[in-house]
Amino acid sequence: MAHSGSSGNIKSGIIDFTAGSLGGVAVVYVGQPLDTVKVKMQTFPHLYKGMYHCLKQTLRNDGVVRGLYAGTTPAIMANVAENSVLFAAYGYCQKFMCHITGAESVDQLSTLGNASAGFLASFFSSFTLCPTELIKCQLQAMREVNVSGSQSAVRLTPLQLTQQIFKQYGIQGLFRGLVPTIMREMPGYFFFFGGYEGTRELLAKPGQSKDDIGPWRTMVAGAVGGLVLWTVIFPSDVIKSRVQISNKSQKFLTVGMEIVRKEGALALYNGLKPTLVRTIPATAALFVVYEYSKKLMHQSFGD
Repeated sequence: MAHSGSSGNIKSGIIDFTAGSLGGVAVVYVGQPLDTVKVKMQTFPHLYKGMYHCLKQTLRNDGVVRGLYAGTTPAIMANVAENSVLFAAYGYCQKFMCHITGAESVDQLSTLGNASAGFLASFFSSFTLCPTELIKCQLQAMREVNVSGSQSAVRLTPLQLTQQIFKQYGIQGLFRGLVPTIMREMPGYFFFFGGYEGTRELLAKPGQSKDDIGPWRTMVAGAVGGLVLWTVIFPSDVIKSRVQISNKSQKFLTVGMEIVRKEGALALYNGLKPTLVRTIPATAALFVVYEYSKKLMHQSFGD
């Protein structure tokens, strides 16, 4: 897959960016209800007995659109913002890793090389993800935050909430939790892309390129990447959810130690079940949509 110089690079960057965006939209529609459950369980564990209880309560209190699909607009923005930048950066970081390891093309990169490309790429996507994810978490836990702060429930739109945070705390208010985001993303995506590319390699028949393993195997590989990602990063995700909902600037480790002290180490895995249940169809959808829309665009625009 030889590219003609920099114009080919820019074109494949735009294709990765677009394919990542489409994948991001697919993730939200598949996984949003369970994501809402995850955020509620991470931040208000005492209110819910478990995943089904939380699902039932949310449906009863707020219904499907308002409850389970709360924060869908910022979730789509967060996922599109993250996945478009992530996959575009991943493409460039793969080329960079080829350069370092002396591999002739991206197809020849080892699983470790791909994992390292993911590690580097996620640094860039953290900057688009942090503010959008902050808004998403706050919208999802709005009812619980209001109850614990005993204000009457106000329904804010994503835009109103963004303006309110900006007015109160300035630009750094929107980047609250950037450090935990980066600390969550970089090791997470090392394992995410490592798990994905490694599984694709395992599932390819001898002599078969891992690009040709078909949609089902691609889905399995995506699901494995997602499961590994979340199991590794979940504790830092819990801390990040708490930091972003609190609206106070807190140290990452302090919050972590406090949760362990008050609620025990297992509290760092609050909401893991809905996350793992969600990630299987969601990451499967992400990679199938990403890989196949990328293939389509490369064919349409001639490579």
